[in-house]
Amino acid sequence: MTTFNLTSVKTSSNGVWQGDNPLDYAFPLLIIQITLVLIIGRSLAFLLKPLRQPNVIAEIIGGIILGPSALGRNKTYLHRIFPSWSTPILESVASIGLLFFLFLVGLELDLKSIRRSGHRAFGIAASGITVPFISGIGVAYVLRATVDGAKEAGYVQFLVFMGVSLSITAFPVLARILAELKLLTTQVGETAMAAAAFNDVAAWVLLALAVALAGNGSGGSHKSPVVCIWVLLSGVAFVVFMLMVIRPAMASVGRRCSPEQEAGDEVYIFLTLGGVLVSGFMTDLIGIHSIFGAFVFGLTIPKEGEFARRLIERIEDFVSGLLLPLYFASSGLKTDVTKMHGAEAWGLLVLVIATACAGKILGTFFAAMMNRIPARESLTLGVLMNTKGLVELIVLNIGKEKKVLNDEIFAILVLMALFTTFVTTPTVMALYKPARGSILHIQRKLQRESPSNLKDELRILACVHGPGNVPSLINLIESTRGNNKSPLKLYIMHLIELTERTSSIVMAQRAGRNGLPFIDRINRRDSHDGVTVAFKAYGQLGRVKARTMTAISALHTMHEDVCHVAEEKRASMVILPFHKHGRMDGEMENIGHSWRVVNQKILKEAPCSVAVLVDRGLGGDGPKRNTPSPSATVAQGVCVVFFGGPDDREALELGGRMAEHPGVRVTVVRFLEEEAPTNGDIMMRPSPENCSEKNYSFSTAVMDREREKESDEAAVEGFRKRWEGMAEYTETVVSNDSVVERVVAIGSRGEYELIIVGKGRFPSTMVAKLAERSAEHPELGPIGDVLASANHGVVSSVLVIQQHDVVHANEAPVCKIVDDGSNISSTAAVAV
Repeated sequence: MTTFNLTSVKTSSNGVWQGDNPLDYAFPLLIIQITLVLIIGRSLAFLLKPLRQPNVIAEIIGGIILGPSALGRNKTYLHRIFPSWSTPILESVASIGLLFFLFLVGLELDLKSIRRSGHRAFGIAASGITVPFISGIGVAYVLRATVDGAKEAGYVQFLVFMGVSLSITAFPVLARILAELKLLTTQVGETAMAAAAFNDVAAWVLLALAVALAGNGSGGSHKSPVVCIWVLLSGVAFVVFMLMVIRPAMASVGRRCSPEQEAGDEVYIFLTLGGVLVSGFMTDLIGIHSIFGAFVFGLTIPKEGEFARRLIERIEDFVSGLLLPLYFASSGLKTDVTKMHGAEAWGLLVLVIATACAGKILGTFFAAMMNRIPARESLTLGVLMNTKGLVELIVLNIGKEKKVLNDEIFAILVLMALFTTFVTTPTVMALYKPARGSILHIQRKLQRESPSNLKDELRILACVHGPGNVPSLINLIESTRGNNKSPLKLYIMHLIELTERTSSIVMAQRAGRNGLPFIDRINRRDSHDGVTVAFKAYGQLGRVKARTMTAISALHTMHEDVCHVAEEKRASMVILPFHKHGRMDGEMENIGHSWRVVNQKILKEAPCSVAVLVDRGLGGDGPKRNTPSPSATVAQGVCVVFFGGPDDREALELGGRMAEHPGVRVTVVRFLEEEAPTNGDIMMRPSPENCSEKNYSFSTAVMDREREKESDEAAVEGFRKRWEGMAEYTETVVSNDSVVERVVAIGSRGEYELIIVGKGRFPSTMVAKLAERSAEHPELGPIGDVLASANHGVVSSVLVIQQHDVVHANEAPVCKIVDDGSNISSTAAVAV
């Protein structure tokens, strides 16, 4: 192997045409290394996503795969892609990411909330640290006596590092696991977060002590005690200075920062980022690792208000997405599983894992039980506190850097950290599920069973993705308000995806204490939330009771939050934004397939009627709006397209309510079929071979078609009597081949700002004949799909309504069968 002098390594090459190999130069090689790390890490994160594992697991495993344990066994690859001379460069870049990440960790930790958590969380944390720390010391004796080379490190340093390694809890990883499992705002979650915060602070103090004692590891045992004392005293003085002097200064900076002074804020943000680097340098100068300074500086930043949010937005994506994976990967590259020889080494791994789990879980469990926490919750707390992850890796890397931990012990402890973090989520899911109050399941919809219910309060839950949805939704709600004879109560739910980002976790930590990640209160310092401000103003101006809340969930469980709140608040309808919205050029912009899946799940599981709004500029300011407005305008022209069936009757009911508004002109267009020959009737049969993503699905319920026709006639007659003179009613007779053209004509001529249609799960004959059409958005039904498509020139916004009815809960893709009519006079839309 060629020996390189690091000082002779050049930054960049002259290119292959001049005979240079880019892999012999620092910067091109760094690019290749970063690319490999990101590709492997993201691929593994995708594979582990169904298991709800944090990204740290995938990134550590990725580093192990790239390192000497797997791919690195090929020495040609290892010396070419990860040569020894490149290690300081890779670790230096990764350390910058680590420095700023620890600053974010300090920013997440709210010292006020730790003080508020009281003696219970402190007692749980103290027990959860003490028991595994003592157990770690016991394991250290076994490792020193068993592993070759373990005795080279100083005695006290080795004991302290082993104790810290087994007793630490990874606060950032724990916060993400709690948020993912919707436990963050439960009693268990709040206690776990407070105890983890205590644990985190204690762990950093112990780590600073370990580093001060370690020196160069092997020489640490001969270091003068006076030096250690000076290091510790200097560290204490640094912390006192930061909390007594810098913290009030940063609080003043936080008060100065506001949305109106963005230019001035830039100076404060850059000074703060510089402060992170200076703080890291100072603790390194003292003799404590630089990350300790960044962490303490993060504690000095005020947690409330605009300043912390802007800091997080500026640095989290670059740090967490690019630089931090390099640190995890470098940990994996140092982990050589092949150093663990024979059954004895693997036996030691089992011993370390068992000791770490037993010490942390049992210590936390008994302390929680003494604080009168139920046994299941106490055990759940112990499992949660056993999370290791990133902070554990930092401790291990420092131990290896200081030569306190050799290769074999380092590999054992990395695998222990991987295992304990990996099992946390599935174990907690098996142990604990937060109880949601038992709610009586009642069928709720707009269509009233009797006229006596007309003055009942109408409750609507409206969901938004961001400020762009606000104008159209306010327009729709204002149109629905009618003449105020029937009071309207509006719940607004801002749907935010829970990600690995620090800002997402910080937002979730500020949630209300209701067992779900919701923010039900409006904080004046968080008034930058345009959605909250706009609807609060509209509620005051429009005489509508409006309550805003924010749901912060992973997208694959977002529907559970929406359905639960709809049930809890006894909503009659949920309004969802479509996953596409209109642009200035008339095209539909897709905001993501994942949001479409959320809508599909809500349509399937909602405890009330559901409406999906396809917005093409309903707010009155054009298709593209980014600024929410509380102004209460209305859609002056509304058309209800009626074919028949429960969903269309629900659409007719909403149209009637809109007709009561003096500023809304409602037109009902009822489509009637031309006289068909006797052999023109059709039957719908389930077709399992059809894909529900490409084919329309209809109800599998067996229903009496004649009775449905009677219900349609009664609904139409009731509409005409109740809103005579307030709404226009027309009937149009169409042939089977012209249904689509006539519907598109209504939407494309620009006469109506909003078209309301039913989804058509129990379709009329005309709608059923469209079953074999190629579906672009099958969740909207045949007519809604036609109007939502960007290919037909429709300019009106569309509201597709699905009436809640347990009879129609089951749907299936179907095939169309032409029948002679002899056996379907009283059959279902979908025959089974």
